[in-house]
Amino acid sequence: MNTPDDPGTHARGDIIDAHPHREAVVVLDYGSQYSRLIVRRVREARVYAEVLPWDAPADRVRALAPRAIILSGGPNSVYDDGAPTLPAYVLELGIPVLGICYGMQLLAHHLGGEVRPVERREFGHATVTIDEPAHPAFVGLPEAPVAWMSHGDQVVAMPPGFRAIASTGTCPIAAMAGTTPTGSAPVIGLQFHPEVAHTPQGLDLIRNVVTGIAGCAPTWTAGSFIDEAIETIRTQVGTGRVLCGVSGGVDSTVAAALLHRAIGDQLTAVFVDNGLLRKDEARTVVASLGEHLGVHLVAVDAAADFLGHLAGVTDPEAKRMVIGERFVRTFEREARAIAAHDGPFEFLAQGTLYPDVIESATPETKSAAKIKTHHNVGGLPADLAFRLVEPLRYLFKDEVRAVGSALGLPDDIVWRDPFPGPGLAVRILGEVTPARAAVLREADAIFVHEVKAAGLYRGLGQVFAVLTDSRSTGVQGDYRTYGHVVALRAITTDDYMTADWARLPYDLLARVATRIANEVPQVNRVVYDVTSKPPATVEWE
Repeated sequence: MNTPDDPGTHARGDIIDAHPHREAVVVLDYGSQYSRLIVRRVREARVYAEVLPWDAPADRVRALAPRAIILSGGPNSVYDDGAPTLPAYVLELGIPVLGICYGMQLLAHHLGGEVRPVERREFGHATVTIDEPAHPAFVGLPEAPVAWMSHGDQVVAMPPGFRAIASTGTCPIAAMAGTTPTGSAPVIGLQFHPEVAHTPQGLDLIRNVVTGIAGCAPTWTAGSFIDEAIETIRTQVGTGRVLCGVSGGVDSTVAAALLHRAIGDQLTAVFVDNGLLRKDEARTVVASLGEHLGVHLVAVDAAADFLGHLAGVTDPEAKRMVIGERFVRTFEREARAIAAHDGPFEFLAQGTLYPDVIESATPETKSAAKIKTHHNVGGLPADLAFRLVEPLRYLFKDEVRAVGSALGLPDDIVWRDPFPGPGLAVRILGEVTPARAAVLREADAIFVHEVKAAGLYRGLGQVFAVLTDSRSTGVQGDYRTYGHVVALRAITTDDYMTADWARLPYDLLARVATRIANEVPQVNRVVYDVTSKPPATVEWE
């Protein structure tokens, strides 16, 4: 097998950054829960954006050749010991800078203004009075838009040369404008949050900043991404052969389709049945991938291996680590077997997405708290014998679907309900066994079937059942039972970074609960999860 010089390294240099850099905006993350929403809004303006930690190396930022920098909000005060600071390059690059909430306060503090705590922390809607309607940031906005406030400090004295361009009843400097110290580029500060849905004209404001003030062309589309990604993949891979792990879900399928368009027969797709798939999933995936992708597909039954290594494992993070390693070891074994006939593989391709990277708190997003380790990010072994190819690494789910449609994939693949790589293992609380997996598989199939029959499936972000580690007393057929408790989960979301629980009709939930209790004898109680993300995550583990 051909391997990199250091087969134990899968650092940034070994990962394909398949995204355009010609028109880019960098978002510096100061620990805000909204930082990823800023990226979302910039991309909705059809300009590429990427979030980096506030203390990312200057070379990493310069490599993106940004046309603008946006400073996020954050939980700190500028006067806190150890509070995040403003990197020198931000004002030295000669490009527009937008500071939001803490970002605005940081700019004011750094440039000679004054920031003070407010008497009462402000959270919620506020009516903004635009004091300078002609400012380019406010083009097309109403005179008194509604915006979302979330702050404990605010700017009380602006830096020299700055002026107030908006205010509220409790915040006289709700927005300020000036220039960098050399006068080479505009600087804007907003105390309110344009990136959240609670600010209805927020997208318009952000679009004004990135396309109007920064001059970015709104050209970042699925088609432009595909062209750039193909070029990048070909440059990275060269004549090397790529092994792509596919699950049948939209992420890995789109990644495989993109790779196949870029490198053709250099790609071999491997589908691993880990014993943790949904009902009839293995058969459906093999059929659909072979038919629609036209790639060389190898199907592997590794259920006994995965379930054997999961025996006795109950901690969710440990499960993900085990599954991540078994996937890689399976790919390595299959690569050796295929290489004996067709030649060695140097690269491993995955359908890793931006939310996976963010939630796993990789080094490139170290400002974010680790929510959970994704098996395909933090769950990879240290001695990985491949270089990674992850062409979707910086895309959100809806962007992946757009790319899939642009590649010509059918709707039943593009709009398939997301399924986690660890499969049912992260939907089984406690130990994963073949018997418990079988129970959940049947309950999940009933739930999904009824949602589809009700015509609601396409409008939901995710629909699944969870086998809890609780047992409950029940009465079935006049006999006492002590059965499993199944939880149902359905969410609505745009980006999977946040989600709301779906308001499914009561009669639908009643049908599902009745069917599960009648058709899955091990279950005698069904509950419905009405928790949003945050505070919960989409999955239970």
